[in-house]
Amino acid sequence: MSNRTEKLNSEFKRYIYELLSKKVKDPRITEMFTILSVDCDKELSTAKVYVSIYSTDAERAAKTFSAICDSEPYIRQQISKIMHIRTVPEFRFILDESLSYSQKINEILDEILPKDNN
Repeated sequence: MSNRTEKLNSEFKRYIYELLSKKVKDPRITEMFTILSVDCDKELSTAKVYVSIYSTDAERAAKTFSAICDSEPYIRQQISKIMHIRTVPEFRFILDESLSYSQKINEILDEILPKDNN
């Protein structure tokens, strides 16, 4: 990955989070979230945006993710105004469930491994 692409990914990550948390006023965004990373292709036509949502309520987490996805045109428009680049990639939001997956694995391990009473 080129240095320029890395810088753009970093900028996109920062601006997307800022816009979602401060400018997007969708009432479905009720849960805490973070933008883990942005991965642009080398043509800058698409960018995968990895999102993690922190919630114990699966339905509310799904609504929050849906609202984030629906805000893509607005985010693209705002980033084109903020950053002075020729083309702003199409953002594809991807829900990163690795945190909940690792939590589930830990719960399973806690159940099957004997407790140490030291």
